Amino acid sequence: MMGIVEQLVSRLKLDRFFSSKLILAIDLLASLSASICTLIFVRTLLSDTAVTFGFSIAWIALGFIFSLLYFFLFKTYRTIIRHSTLKEFAKICLASFLKSLSVCAVMMVLPFGDTYYAVLAMLDLSVTIIFLLLIRVVMIVMYDTLREKVISSRKRVNVMVYGVDDKSVALVKRLVNSPHYNVIGYLNFGRRLRGQNIDGVKIFYFENQADIKLFHDRFFVDAILFARENDVKIEAERLVDYCQESSIKILVAPEIDEVIDGKVMKSSIREVKIEDLLGRDEIRISMDKIIENFSGKTVMVTGAAGSIGSELCRQLASFGPKKLVLFDNGETPMHNLRLELEERFKDLDFVPVIGDVRQEPRLDYVFRKHRPQVVFHAAAYKHVPLMEENPCEAVRVNVAGSKNVADKCIQYDVEKMVMISTDKAVNPTNIMGCTKRLAEIYVQSLGLALEKGEIKGKTKFVTTRFGNVLGSNGSVIPRFREQIAKGGPLTVTHPEITRFFMTIPEACRLVMEAATMSTGNQIFVFDMGESVKIDTLARRMITLAGFVPDKDIMIEYCGLRPGEKLYEEVLSTKENTDPTSHDRIRIAKVRQYEYDRARKTMEELEDYALKVNIPDMVRLMKRTVPEFLSKNSEFEKYDLEINRND
Repeated sequence: MMGIVEQLVSRLKLDRFFSSKLILAIDLLASLSASICTLIFVRTLLSDTAVTFGFSIAWIALGFIFSLLYFFLFKTYRTIIRHSTLKEFAKICLASFLKSLSVCAVMMVLPFGDTYYAVLAMLDLSVTIIFLLLIRVVMIVMYDTLREKVISSRKRVNVMVYGVDDKSVALVKRLVNSPHYNVIGYLNFGRRLRGQNIDGVKIFYFENQADIKLFHDRFFVDAILFARENDVKIEAERLVDYCQESSIKILVAPEIDEVIDGKVMKSSIREVKIEDLLGRDEIRISMDKIIENFSGKTVMVTGAAGSIGSELCRQLASFGPKKLVLFDNGETPMHNLRLELEERFKDLDFVPVIGDVRQEPRLDYVFRKHRPQVVFHAAAYKHVPLMEENPCEAVRVNVAGSKNVADKCIQYDVEKMVMISTDKAVNPTNIMGCTKRLAEIYVQSLGLALEKGEIKGKTKFVTTRFGNVLGSNGSVIPRFREQIAKGGPLTVTHPEITRFFMTIPEACRLVMEAATMSTGNQIFVFDMGESVKIDTLARRMITLAGFVPDKDIMIEYCGLRPGEKLYEEVLSTKENTDPTSHDRIRIAKVRQYEYDRARKTMEELEDYALKVNIPDMVRLMKRTVPEFLSKNSEFEKYDLEINRND
C-alpha cells in the first residue's frame, strides 16, 4: 500500500504554487474561525450576557468583511508560502490588527450595549494571527514532508517479483529494506494462487497483456524483477513481450554470490539483455571434475585478452591454478584484464605477457620460462569479411600461429593443448573458416603422429568447435547496440540469414569440460541449440531499447558480405559425430591427414603468406581442404580453376 501512496505523491505537481484565490479562501476561513473561537471564549468563560446571537452574527459578518478588505489591501494572499519572510509576517499581523480594530469600532457604535470590546478585540487579534501563522507553518511542514516522499519515491523503483518459488521469496526478503526497490508483490501466471500472499506480500496473477498494463496503470509498476536468468528465457515470448508493450522494464537479480551482507546492491540488478532471451537452456556441466583437472597447475592462455580468452582466464582463476600465464598482443585489453584479475583474484599468481603467436622465439621464451602444463589456444583472427580481404594475415595467425603453439607444446612436454575452433571450419566458404580447419588438421595430425610413435612427446591435443558467442568483440550484438544508440538504422546482411549463438561463459565451461573428458586427439563439437534469425534479433533489440522497429529505428538490408553463409552448418548431428558421456558434447567425424604431409603443407602456406603470394596460397588451401568452396568472394575463380583441372 505504501508503494501506491508514494507513487500518488510523486505524481503531485509540487513544483507548482498554490493559487492566490485558494490562499485567500484559507485565510478568510482562518479569520472567521478565530472570530468564532473568540466569541465562544468570551461567552463561556467570562459569562458576558451581552454576547447574544445577534451580536455574534454581527461580529462574524464584520470580521469577514474587514478580513476580506485588509487581506486584499495588503495582498497577504499573493505570496509563496514556502518562501515566506518577515515582511509577509508583518503584513499578516497588520491586516489582523486592522481587522480586529475595525470590527470593534463598528460594534461599539451599534446598539448592542456594554460588553468586553477591548478583550474581544485583543483575543480576536491574537487568535487570528495564531491561526494564520499556524496554517502557514502546517503548509510548509506538509510541503517538506511531501517533497521528501517524492524524492524517496523517485529513488525507489516499484517492482513485482516474478514467481513464487524459494528463490523469488528469498529475493523479496532481501529487498525489504532496499533504498532502491519497492516490492509491490509477486507475479505469477494463471489464477491458481489468486488472492493469496506470502508473509504479507500479495500474489498477483497475469494471463494476458491487459493484466500487465493494469499493473502499470493502477499500481504504477515500473519493472518486473526476475530471480533467475533462465526464467527470462522461459517468459521471452509471453511476459517479456507484454512488458515491452506496456513500457515496463525487465530486471534480472544477481546470483547469490553477488549479494553482499544479505543486501541486493542497485548496481548488481540489471536490465534484461538480448543475450538473456536467446538460445536454449544453459548446458549444465560437472564443475568439480573441471576444477580438479586444473587446480594446482600452470596454465597458459593465448589470445588471453580476447572475448573467449579473457573469460577462460576468469574461470581458470577461480579454480586455484598454480600460475596463470596470459599471452596476447593487445596492450590495452591486456592491461584492462590485468587490472580486473588483480582486483577480483588477489591471491592469484598470474603473468601477463605481450607476445604474438606468429613469433616463434617469443613463444619459446614464454614456454621455456614458465613451463605451462596446460595450454588453451584462443589466439586467432576471426572476422570473416576482414580476413577475406587479408588472407595472408589469416594464414599467418590462424595456421602458422597454431602450428607454432602446438610445436612448443610438444617441445616443452605440455600435458594438454586445447585449441578453440569454430563452426565456420565445417565446409568452409571463406578464408577465415578454412584457416581454422587447416589449424585443426595440423593439430590432429600431430596428435596422430604422437599416438603412432612417429614423433616423441606426451601432449594430448583437444580441439573444440562452437558457433557465435553472444556479445563477443566486434560481433553482431555490440554492433546493433551501437547503431541503436545512434538512432539507427540497423544493418542486416539478409532478411533470412540465421546464426547459432552461445553465451561466452557457457562456451568456456564447455571448452574446459571437453578438455577434461578428452583422451586426446579429438575434435569436440557442442550442441548450439536452435539457430536465430538475425532480422528477428535486430527487431527484438530495438524493442528492448524502447523503440518501434521500422518506425523509430529502421532496418536496412545490405547484402551478404564476402565469404558469408546464409545459414551456418549444424555442428552436432548423429551422422557427422559420435556421442560422448555428455549429451550436449559430441566428437566430430573428420578426415585424417598424415603428419608429414600436413606439416609440409602448413610450412608452404606460411611461405606463400610471408611472400604475399595470394593466388598460390589460396589454391593450396582449396586443394588441402577440398570442401572449401568460396561464396560471394573473389576467390570463387579458384574453385572453377581447380574443378577444370580435376
